[in-house]
Amino acid sequence: MSIRPASVPSSALRRREFLAYFSGVGLGGTLFPGVLWAESRRVPDLTVETVARAAEVAGLEFSEEEREMMLQGLEGNLRSYAALREVEIPNEVPPALLFDPAPPHRRPPAGEGTVRRSRRPGLLKPGTVDEVAFWPVTDLAELIRSRQVSSEELTRMYLDRLERHGPTLEAVITLLTDRALAQARRADREVARGEIRGPLHGVPWGAKDLLAVEGYPTTWGAAPFQDHVRSGDATVVRRLDDAGAVLVAKLTLGALAMGDYWFGGRTRNPWNLEQGSSGSSAGSAAATVAGLVGFSIGTETLGSIVSPSTRTGATGLRPTFGRVSRAGAMALSWSMDKLGPICRSVEDCALVFSAIHGADGRDPTARTVPFHWDPGRSLDELRVGYLASAFEGDDADPADRAVLEGVRALGVEPVPVELPDAYPLGALRVILNAEAAAAFDDLTRSDRDELLVRQTRGSWPNSFRTARFIPAVEYIQANRVRTMVMGALDAAFDGLDVILTPSYADDVLLMTNLTGHPVTVLPHAFDDEGSPRSFSFLGRLYGDDACLQLAKAWQDTTEFHTRRPPLFTM
Repeated sequence: MSIRPASVPSSALRRREFLAYFSGVGLGGTLFPGVLWAESRRVPDLTVETVARAAEVAGLEFSEEEREMMLQGLEGNLRSYAALREVEIPNEVPPALLFDPAPPHRRPPAGEGTVRRSRRPGLLKPGTVDEVAFWPVTDLAELIRSRQVSSEELTRMYLDRLERHGPTLEAVITLLTDRALAQARRADREVARGEIRGPLHGVPWGAKDLLAVEGYPTTWGAAPFQDHVRSGDATVVRRLDDAGAVLVAKLTLGALAMGDYWFGGRTRNPWNLEQGSSGSSAGSAAATVAGLVGFSIGTETLGSIVSPSTRTGATGLRPTFGRVSRAGAMALSWSMDKLGPICRSVEDCALVFSAIHGADGRDPTARTVPFHWDPGRSLDELRVGYLASAFEGDDADPADRAVLEGVRALGVEPVPVELPDAYPLGALRVILNAEAAAAFDDLTRSDRDELLVRQTRGSWPNSFRTARFIPAVEYIQANRVRTMVMGALDAAFDGLDVILTPSYADDVLLMTNLTGHPVTVLPHAFDDEGSPRSFSFLGRLYGDDACLQLAKAWQDTTEFHTRRPPLFTM
């Protein structure tokens, strides 16, 4: 990226120059040419005026004597930055600092988990296999188990729907036809021998295209990586392979896990093609709701499961941080990224989660915590709260109140609670911004960020550049405040298993992504234009099973999750 002084007022140019020199980054985010470092390792001659201007960006003020004393150390920092930039750091390499959502006094439970699933004895195949495209995993599994439908039949049906409807939704990046049919045939051979691996055996699914699959591109939804083929499979892909599930497609995501715009277009909302499906698990949610896959895997850093599930009417689980390995997945924020299922029912989410959770020896933050799932379990032992302020006053949504009343009708009496509000949660976004900028530092310094589709003030290219000026001290201070928020939310959960909340009440989405708490999100209403809306069942840390259990019990009394977008029923 060239510097054109004639087009920039001299005062503005000087300001841009000192910012660039102070950060070690060229104007617009590009590393200054090799003459500075690669050849001579010299650094620019800093002055006390440069330091004064740079301090303004950090919101600091130093005396002239203090600035003079800093010069040698700052020049040393620049040499250090240059040396570090000569080291190639793959995206999957985490920092030597690991986030743990559990407060010191609250260790995760131990032991063995137990998983049971609902049974549908007597379930019969309809006239054609196409009619089961929208069926939940539990029913698809029963058809396969009873040999009324083969995995290959289901796989071919979903591949056909992906080919026909994928372009309309702009939801598919790569079809895995050969791999899928080979998996389906193997699943059918095993069924014929009576060897059924579990409830996902033979069920076709789709992967958000930030999960590595051996031999296929993993594009991250971004033009600079659209031909990128990574070696090996992501842990989640391996585990679903082991569960007998059939991977049929790699689905769209907003470029580098933001929004629904990717290098090939914009993923659409199945209920309203004039809208995007929201992001960043855009293709995962849209394809699931449109009946193009049996279920899908999404990821969330700051709303990327909750948001597209809300827009499309999917049911999703954002698990407790660290319960699902991220090995083989694109890293955006090492302390906030989470993987989870996007499905057509709560129980589907539970069954998929049971297959993918646990430590793997590859992701240092992943841990094995027992997961208990029994759809017939009584709700009597559950302790439930509700975010009182979100249900009170004239602005309270009747649809949200209906969920609260529906839970009471199940024999559960929620108690009013409030979440911590003493902390500047919005300010903690610097954590995500700094980590994301580090994850894609090379993209910024190489100028390849210009290849990304979105180039707005709030999109990644600008955010990455801006984040270069977040002081390391402020990043650490933000994480210390984060620790305080974690303690406050843990205290709010004292004595509770689940908190009921509208999905976007106050700062609940940002807060719980920072603290690592799990949430089950599901459709609870449709607006006047026929678009779905969502509600969230927030769980305590490692209480994924409890929030799923209560969410299933409520969902079973409704029909919102069974509705089908009219454009995709054929």
